[in-house]
Amino acid sequence: MSVVKLSMIIEKMKLENLTPEIDIKGIKITQPDINRPALQLAGYFEHFEATRLQIIGFVEYTYMASLSEETKMEIYTKFLTCDIPGIVFCRELQPDELFKKLAIENNVPLLMTKKATSAFTAEIIRWLNVKLAPCISVHGVLVDVYGEGVLITGESGIGKSEAALELIKRGHRLVTDDVVELRKVSDDTLIGSAPDITKHFIELRGIGIVDVKVLFGVASVKDTQSIDLVIKLEEWDKDKEYDRLGLEEEYTEYLGKKIVCHSIPIRPGRNLAIICESAAINHRQKKMGYNAAQELYTRVQNSLAKRRQEEE
Repeated sequence: MSVVKLSMIIEKMKLENLTPEIDIKGIKITQPDINRPALQLAGYFEHFEATRLQIIGFVEYTYMASLSEETKMEIYTKFLTCDIPGIVFCRELQPDELFKKLAIENNVPLLMTKKATSAFTAEIIRWLNVKLAPCISVHGVLVDVYGEGVLITGESGIGKSEAALELIKRGHRLVTDDVVELRKVSDDTLIGSAPDITKHFIELRGIGIVDVKVLFGVASVKDTQSIDLVIKLEEWDKDKEYDRLGLEEEYTEYLGKKIVCHSIPIRPGRNLAIICESAAINHRQKKMGYNAAQELYTRVQNSLAKRRQEEE
């Protein structure tokens, strides 16, 4: 299960720690959802998701200020004795002394941001969705080709890295070589990235490790990229029938998401970089509503219909 340390959230979101006396090293967030505890502050604790990051905005803050001291003690105690990983006060709002005292006693970190509640909520949910998304590692090379994320897969030594290097030379951008970390950030989106250890490196048999960022400049690399197309490289088999029209799409599946997949036979003399570029542009055309194979099929059908009319 993916987790995010609270310290990482504080650093990323530039939060101010209002309770530095609390040790936050072992505190982790396990889900991307957040909670605005308006109902809990009103005394309703049924179905309370205490394990979520809690966000207090202007509405919750003014309600808390309107409570009597006796009610505050009762509600605050019940709220802060839950296993809460952290509470963020938005708009630079400051918790009252009683709330802060009880939070410290129960080891609940209090944080503060200058951002408006809605803006901060949207940002933290988006970031946590990426960090806590289901993740797998696959063997392959991920390249940004004309804005399309092309994942090149195939057996070890078949030429994936060499194809990627040629694409980089032609102005495209490398995301990762050898190991691709795939994260499902939504039902429709898979994001690929490189492990920190191998980021920007590419392995070429006979040469060794090459640092693409140093060799070709920062314009030749990219940190993350959505997966739009999979190109599977395989040895040429003269007995196998390969798709020559492309009327029907083939798919491969990662984390429950289907991605268009092309199987490309490898043979001496075939320029893999140009094939990958053509596949990416063709895929982009299809997304924009133009299908070359369908256009050819329509022309053939129209030509046959015209001949029949002439014969009649």
